[in-house]
Amino acid sequence: MPILQCEGLVKDYPGKRAVDGVSFQVHEGEVVGLLGPNGAGKSTSFRMACGLIAPTQGRVLLRGVDVTEWPMYLRARHGLGYLPQDTSIFSHLSVEQNILAILEFRDTTRAAAAARCKELLDEFGLWAKRAQRSGSLSGGERRRLEIARALASDPAIILLDEPFTGIDPVTIHEIQDVIRRLRDSGISILLTDHRERETLTITDRSYIICDGQ
Repeated sequence: MPILQCEGLVKDYPGKRAVDGVSFQVHEGEVVGLLGPNGAGKSTSFRMACGLIAPTQGRVLLRGVDVTEWPMYLRARHGLGYLPQDTSIFSHLSVEQNILAILEFRDTTRAAAAARCKELLDEFGLWAKRAQRSGSLSGGERRRLEIARALASDPAIILLDEPFTGIDPVTIHEIQDVIRRLRDSGISILLTDHRERETLTITDRSYIICDGQ
């Protein structure tokens, strides 16, 4: 059974059908790309998958459950993580506080939350910067913190929106390595990005959307 399955997605706007019957799926431990030229409908399809916008027609199933009408926070509780294109860290908080802010919403003890926080920051090479204000991190460090924070909710799948945008080539390779590690740990990834070469380097397979299909 796919972790994420989108069936016949349609999105209508006044005078325009942006997406016309798009279907795709992501299985466990798989990295899947959602690609296409500007205006093709890939971003709209991606946003319907994660719950940012509602489809006019079609269904979104997460771990076999129809979540088409669920808000994003319920999808997150059911195993969907989402990283937006724009920086989403709490820039005024420390690196450590960014992770703990998510862990505090989980049913866990303070000691367990602290241990999980250290584990995540160690994994992403940020433990030495745990007390640093997150707004002062480099672009690559911020992206790693965002991914670590997404993992704090123990997702089955993470949707990455333009993960390679606005970062240098060295950082792109770092993020590609992170994505490979996530896949190897059994976490599924759906990503969309304008940088097709960088995306195709790490995807197991990709869907190409053109003219909304």
